[in-house]
Amino acid sequence: MNEAVYLTPEGKAALEAELEELLNIKRPALAARLHAAIKQGDLSENADYIAAKEEQGFLEGRILELQAKLRNAVLIEPQRNGDGRVSLGSTVVVKEEGYDEVETYYIVGPDEADPSRGYISHVSPLGGALLNSVAGDVVAVRAPKGEIHFRIMEVK
Repeated sequence: MNEAVYLTPEGKAALEAELEELLNIKRPALAARLHAAIKQGDLSENADYIAAKEEQGFLEGRILELQAKLRNAVLIEPQRNGDGRVSLGSTVVVKEEGYDEVETYYIVGPDEADPSRGYISHVSPLGGALLNSVAGDVVAVRAPKGEIHFRIMEVK
């Protein structure tokens, strides 16, 4: 899997910190638990050993996943008012047509998407519709209840 993983500097730092914790704290602690469980003897009916082996599988899987993401990381830097088009790293202020309230979204990769914080993925319906648009454009987003239109108020 060599697909680009788009991350903000903060998102990359969070993944690096998680990997560091898994490698230097959780993995050694789990190894100690496994060693203690093995010393107990008969592994076929040793619940501690079985649980630790399962946990080891999840831990090693997460380590491999984080290493792959970091290896394929492409940093998203906040847009510096280049051509004014929405791209990864843009902060976009939009207003849904028919409503007065404005909403602000930060366009990120799927790994950091968190709509409750205003972080939306560039591959989400709204994020995808906003890409390459400029302030003043109206974009349409397909939703279960029909098409929703958003006017782009500002691109930062």
